[in-house]
Amino acid sequence: MRHLKQMMLFVMVGSLLTITSCSKSDDGGGGGSAASGTLTANVGGASFQSMEISSKATLANAGGISNLIIIASNSDGNAFAITISGYTGEGTYDITGASIGGVVGSYTETNVNLSNPTASTTEIWQAPYDDTKVGTISVSEETATNVIGTFSFKCKNVNGDGSVKNITDGSFNLSKQTI
Repeated sequence: MRHLKQMMLFVMVGSLLTITSCSKSDDGGGGGSAASGTLTANVGGASFQSMEISSKATLANAGGISNLIIIASNSDGNAFAITISGYTGEGTYDITGASIGGVVGSYTETNVNLSNPTASTTEIWQAPYDDTKVGTISVSEETATNVIGTFSFKCKNVNGDGSVKNITDGSFNLSKQTI
């Protein structure tokens, strides 16, 4: 559990440090199909569903800029981290590296070696990874206690083998905290 907490902190800090660009339309799209408290997605053909206990949306204000941070993990040690810096509410935000701004997404896989924990590995796929638009995040509903939306993006293992994962059918229905 300690390793999972450290990994989630690493993903969140990494996402915040790699802020790239953001554009927003007023259409937040449909709400998706995730059950309350979870994030679901198709990761390169494999289903992902987070656990409610390890999934949360946080709305944070830093220096007058609102940031929506979504962290969600499952029992296999896999996790999503999505950050919208410059968040202004319901709408669709592009993930693109074309300019400085603030929408990033990442997917992490942690393989724990139980017989030798120091030999455990973590791979992180990041978006954006170049100057093109690689996806979108849509927030369709935000209340005082909840955030609902959808997402899809392509992400690249920039520090590993260079592989690209296609994230499709992403959906979240998360409790929200404001700090």
